[in-house]
This record gives sequence, C-alpha cells and structure tokens, in this order.
Amino acid sequence: MITFYPGPSRLHNEVETYLGEAFHSGILSMNHRSKPFMDLLADTMVRMKEKLLIPQDYQILFNSSATECWEIVAQSLTAGYSYHFYNGAFGEKWCEYAHRIHGRAEGLPYAPDDQPAIFPANLSPEDLLCFTHTETSNGAVLSDGVLAGIREKFEGLIAIDATSSMGGVHLPWSDADIWYASVQKCFGLPSGLAVMVLSPKAVDQAYRLGENAHYNSLPFVIDNFRKFQTPYTPNILGIFLMNRLMKSVEDIRTVDARLRERSGQLYAFLEENGVSTLIKNPESRSSTVVAVQESEENVATVKAFVQSRGIMLGNGYGTWKATTYRIANFPAIPDTEFEQLRACLYEFWHKS
Repeated sequence: MITFYPGPSRLHNEVETYLGEAFHSGILSMNHRSKPFMDLLADTMVRMKEKLLIPQDYQILFNSSATECWEIVAQSLTAGYSYHFYNGAFGEKWCEYAHRIHGRAEGLPYAPDDQPAIFPANLSPEDLLCFTHTETSNGAVLSDGVLAGIREKFEGLIAIDATSSMGGVHLPWSDADIWYASVQKCFGLPSGLAVMVLSPKAVDQAYRLGENAHYNSLPFVIDNFRKFQTPYTPNILGIFLMNRLMKSVEDIRTVDARLRERSGQLYAFLEENGVSTLIKNPESRSSTVVAVQESEENVATVKAFVQSRGIMLGNGYGTWKATTYRIANFPAIPDTEFEQLRACLYEFWHKS
C-alpha cells in the first residue's frame, strides 16, 4: 500500500536497513549511562544541527511525543500567561492541554486562510506566545515573514509546534525559542520519539523558573542532555534511527526546495482539474500537508477508489473530517509515488 497519510506516515526506505544495523550493533542492549549510548547521543545532536541548520547555541532534547512537549512547555517554561494562536484542531488542543496544567492559557483563533494579526493587550515579557507552524488538520502554514515580525515586537518566549514541518522545511530557528516535533511525519521515522529545540533564552528561563516537580521537568532534562545522558531510559532505537537518517539525508535547504517544488506541482494539478484545496490563500498553504476539499460524497468515493488501486489518502480531521482528505508531501515519499497518485486521481475525476 502506498500511503500519503500525514502521520504516522511513510517511512524512509532505508529504515529497514537501519533497524538491522541497530539490532546487530548491540546498542539496544546498552544502558543510557554507557559510553556507546552517550557517544551516539552526542553524534546525533551534532548531525542534526549540521543537516537541519540549527544554531550551534540551541539545545536539542529528545522525548516521547509532541504531546509530551505541550506538557513540558506548560510545566517548565510558562511564567505568565500562554497565548495560543491557532487555526485548526492541533493548535486548539495545545491550548486546552496548557489550560488544564496551569490555568493561564488563552486561545486566539484565526481563520485558516489568514495569518495571526491580533495580539492581546498588555503583553508581558513573562508571557509565552504559542503557534503551530504547519497545522496538520487543515494544511495551513505560518508565514516566515509573519513570525519574523512577531519576533521583532515581542521580548518574551515564542514556542512553535513544528510537527508537520521539522525535517522537511528550512525553519527560521532564530525567530522562536522553543521548537518541537514528533518524528513520524517529515522525518519519516517510526513514532515514539520527539525532538525539542531550545534557544539559550528558553534554557535560561527553564533554570530561572526552576520547576522540578516532574520526571520530565526541563532543568533536570537539560542537565542530563548537556552530559549526553538522559534522565530516564530513552527510546534508544529511535535515537539510533535519527542518527543514521541524519548521516544520509541532504541539507535541509535542498529538501525544502524539493518539497516546495513538488507541492507547487500538486496544487497546480488540483487547480487544473477543477478541484479545490481547503486553504485558498497561497501564503497560507503548507508545502508538507495538502488538504483537498470536496463534497462529502466525493471525499468518501475518491478515498475508496484510490485505495482500490493500492493508495491511501489521509482522512479529514476535526471540523473538516467529512469534506476533506489530506495528502502528505513528506521527504520519504518518492516522486514516483506522487506520479501514481496523480494518475489515479486523474482517472477518478475523468472516468466516464
């Protein structure tokens, strides 16, 4: 089955080989205080900074999922209020999680075709601004220019959920302080691992607040990672796979350019065939998740038709569950599979 599901998504073909390497290397049976694991962790962090162009003074951490990152940000990095700008289901869920934890989260919804523009009055540098870079539920993206403008105006911490972007998009790291993503999307790896990237300002904030009431309290986690250790037994296999992936992938600028070109071709193909996307504004269209909007009847029929040809599309999500299907444009998906998808969709739309 060829899958365009936007997470868990298609794995890189090389993952099969990497799994064998991990088994035979013996690393999976070593404890997380051993030198072989510490060397693996240190090398992985170096290679990620090199391939993803992460600033050298930013701190990389690993944990279990983007959802755990929501919890860590709420527990360990929120001094005042957290303001959550969202235009879809996952940004809204982040806001709800934060509110349950500290009770000082405020949601600032905006339309999927728009960019965040209205800011709360009396913002304090102690507050936290939260954004979703690519909203997986609808294929909307936060513009780099808008984020840069926010960075210029706001002195406090900015947090970004980059779950459907990191590993496929050249991210403007210096325009935010907290970035995180699960690996089962653009990284093309099995689920169960997440990456968190922190600016020096975010690290300082974690130590200043000194929250140490949880197993994943940030000061405790950072202390361990700075020694190339982890505070609890980590997903060693996931870290091994990330290491091998970072050794083989191209520079993120090259990956980003390829995905932008391919998404442009897909958007043009849809338009040429009279099919609408959920996001109409080109500035707000993601290059990694494309949400196609059709009637409820057509959505069900097209998904069944392509599945009969061995192709799986992503279901709609949340508000758009019945009237959209989603197409992942992640690095692990080869061009040949996109060609098969286009041929199959063309056959469906033009069948007599």
